[in-house]
Amino acid sequence: MADKSKNPTTSGGAGGDGKEKEKRRKESILDLSKYLEKTIRVKFAGGREAAGVLKGYDPLLNLVLDNTTEFLRDPDEPFKLAEDTRNLGLVVCRGTSVVLICPQEGMESIQNPFISQDA
Repeated sequence: MADKSKNPTTSGGAGGDGKEKEKRRKESILDLSKYLEKTIRVKFAGGREAAGVLKGYDPLLNLVLDNTTEFLRDPDEPFKLAEDTRNLGLVVCRGTSVVLICPQEGMESIQNPFISQDA
């Protein structure tokens, strides 16, 4: 009879990989559960910003927002937001493009401390 302990398929080759894969799986850094059903503001790569009610999310930071409003940018200065907005409704935001997530309540705009006030 052949020695089965040398056979990689029976000595945990496939079964052992599953356990190692579970150990390698990372948990999400952010706990967004406390923001479910609350209004959040999201900034995206490329400069877009939107605010909406968080309905769901996954570990990859894909977001589902309802009653979403996009804040449009100034055509003359692409990195400055204009006063214009547009309603988007229910949207799915791809996690790879999300740069920043913050709650809408309790957020206030402050002056940039790195710009000299003398100029």
